[in-house]
Amino acid sequence: MEWQAVGLWILAYLTGSISSAVIVCRIMGLPDPRDFGSNNPGATNVLRLGGKKAALFTLAGDILKAVLPILIGYALELHNRNLGWVGFMAFIGHLYPLYFNFKGGKGMATYFGALVALSPILLAFSLTTWLVTAFFTRYSSLASILSSFAVAAFGFYIDKKYFFPLLAMSLILIWRHRTNIKNLWHGTERKITDKKINKE
Repeated sequence: MEWQAVGLWILAYLTGSISSAVIVCRIMGLPDPRDFGSNNPGATNVLRLGGKKAALFTLAGDILKAVLPILIGYALELHNRNLGWVGFMAFIGHLYPLYFNFKGGKGMATYFGALVALSPILLAFSLTTWLVTAFFTRYSSLASILSSFAVAAFGFYIDKKYFFPLLAMSLILIWRHRTNIKNLWHGTERKITDKKINKE
């Protein structure tokens, strides 16, 4: 079974390397999200660039690229210790995509995708933290940081099966948002409600 796990880790990385934001923007005739706003190829930046429809397509794509390889892992009856790292590899693919010069997004949607397939209870816990934080502060980055921290802090007590890969993803997510943390500290972070980016 180990060769199946390794093969699926590779597949998950390659799937994760597909940049939904870049593809959606190209299909919808929008500028490359890596060259505008936060320069992050993620749903929040696409929302500012192209509106809700483009952002929803991006979000769905980023979630599915973690869900699908994990579902394959379930079908192959991979052990939990291997299955959790399938989600991790899809997450790493999003952060460091093979097809886009290893320059990817922050990884929150793909992280949610891993939680969707691995631990619905932790997904609910993380998603609730994200939604409450985003609603009251309007900062997507702060919502991502706090929801990641929540899983890192309490994941072992809520769902132990995939704790270590989910902990690794949570800590990497917080590190990937280090610039946002500085911007939040200095009061220069963009809010979700900020106007669309000028595309000219």
